[in-house]
Amino acid sequence: MWSRRQILALGGLVALPRFGIAKDAPMTDLILRTIPSTGEKIPAIGLGSWQTFDVDDVAPITPVVERFLALGGRVIDSSPMYGKAEDAIGKMMAALRKADPKTPAPFFATKVWTRGKSDGIAQMKRSLALLGIQKIDLMQIHNLVDWKAHLPTLREWKSAGTVKYIGVTHYSHSSFDELEQIIKTEKIDFVQVPYTVADRTAEKRLLPAARDAGVAVLVMQPFASGALFGKVKGKALPAVAKELGCTSWGQLFLKFLLGDPSVTCPIPATSKVKHVEDNLGAMRGVVPDDKQRKAIVSAVG
Repeated sequence: MWSRRQILALGGLVALPRFGIAKDAPMTDLILRTIPSTGEKIPAIGLGSWQTFDVDDVAPITPVVERFLALGGRVIDSSPMYGKAEDAIGKMMAALRKADPKTPAPFFATKVWTRGKSDGIAQMKRSLALLGIQKIDLMQIHNLVDWKAHLPTLREWKSAGTVKYIGVTHYSHSSFDELEQIIKTEKIDFVQVPYTVADRTAEKRLLPAARDAGVAVLVMQPFASGALFGKVKGKALPAVAKELGCTSWGQLFLKFLLGDPSVTCPIPATSKVKHVEDNLGAMRGVVPDDKQRKAIVSAVG
């Protein structure tokens, strides 16, 4: 399996131009997506924290969040399932705000991942404390764990203003039918699912259901945990990359997702500043049309 680092390190062999975004890159050309339930616009590329932020020492990864926010990123997603990630995010934001009080505020998303109403409430309160906030943008029910017990609480918290948006998530195709039914029958704001150029199962019914119900879509693991970079090992960027202003395969993978109007925000996780710069390069310029998306699919193989 080839990693993103190895693919990028090949340089000229695969005709990858240097990537990254200038420190003075304009914010006027950012791709924004609308949250259907309110009309609020958010930047179209977010930041996940699974595995990458499960650390004790946040100093080495704080520049990742700093650069992400400086380049216009806002959505930062986490979960109690991700070990120390929520605590790490809270500590990083505290450090950044101390260094610069004008640090942009993230759009925080986390999850409840336990059984029982009382345990769910306790866990969500702990998440807010770890993140250093009193209100959160998005609370999701992680992998549908005891969702019927937690959804009424999420609605209560939303009515009280503690939560702005509520949603559900699942990583498994076997749960797509259940997710679809929740989208159709329960009033939620967000759904989070896996979706990549090589795994398009969500296109069949789930994404259309979200679009029809006015539900925003977060995309987890948009690089299939790095597996997509193995699929393009040794391949030069196709002509469509230049058409879309993409300078790396990572940007092309993300642009493919943004070419689906149902997708609100992919959330790739990373602990590398250079990967944040590369990812957010896909948040600029144009999105692919159907013909260009087909060209990306063909190029990946």
